[in-house]
Amino acid sequence: MSKRDHGLDPRAVRDHGGGLDRAIVRYGGARADWIDLSTGINPHPYAVAGLTAGDWAELPDHGAFERLSDAARRFWNVPQGAAILPAPGASAVISRIPALAASGRVQITPPTYNEHAAAFSAQGWRVQPEGAADARVIVHPNNPDGRIWQESDVSAPLTVIDESFCDVMPEVSLIHLAERPGVIVLKSFGKFWGLAGMRLGFAIGRPELINRLNDLTGPWSVSGPALRVGTQALSDDDWADATRARLADEAARLDALMLTRGADIVGGTSLFRLYRVDDASGWQDRLARAHIWSRIFPYSESFLRLGLPPERGWDRLEAAL
Repeated sequence: MSKRDHGLDPRAVRDHGGGLDRAIVRYGGARADWIDLSTGINPHPYAVAGLTAGDWAELPDHGAFERLSDAARRFWNVPQGAAILPAPGASAVISRIPALAASGRVQITPPTYNEHAAAFSAQGWRVQPEGAADARVIVHPNNPDGRIWQESDVSAPLTVIDESFCDVMPEVSLIHLAERPGVIVLKSFGKFWGLAGMRLGFAIGRPELINRLNDLTGPWSVSGPALRVGTQALSDDDWADATRARLADEAARLDALMLTRGADIVGGTSLFRLYRVDDASGWQDRLARAHIWSRIFPYSESFLRLGLPPERGWDRLEAAL
């Protein structure tokens, strides 16, 4: 299979979940009529509360960054020898990481989230699907199939461990490796807490790496509202525990529904499920005619990925299937 088949060709258009506006152009309806299952975002977002006028009107101060970093360190059990960089989304960090080392070969096992390959390619790195390399990216658990990686997979001089979906299964986190030289662990806030529009993410690693990333990111990189809400959410263990249980129940419900319709389970997490179907494009078309958007992939004619529907969406999804 070629790099283009895996979506690793830097010239290819990068496909993502979302893109609901394009679906609306093709299938009609207003945005409010649609259920977007093409992403892996929690459909039950954390309740935003307590924002002040100063959060919107003033430049964020150092204390707000420290409070957010302290909450993140506790929530993720970040080793004391690792530093934390809050950023305006994990994607903002992904685009800057390749500049931390001289360009060479980066190993990224497909299929996976394609922004990593695009970021390294843009900085002159050669992306390869296997073999020894100067850098490596592992998405843990992997998007879209949910693959879990092991400590032994962290082998390159520069290794990125993207844990954007790991908050649903914290027991498998590799965060303890964040003290290791050349390791950067990424965390996403928008997915588990269901607040993708907040644009908040984190890079965690040894201070020398994180300081260099900070220089590339610039000052006031995270908004005042994101700092406050992020600190609140990362301090709310009860919400996190209840949410993990709820997402697991709903993922099992989705699996049961899809199995009765003839799909096979490939994998995923409790925030998204990957299925093998007879004709992924046909399934997407049928769902879209009911104004339900799903995710298919350019490298597979049979992979269909679904996120969890909101409470009001289960009956519509069942009817559309």
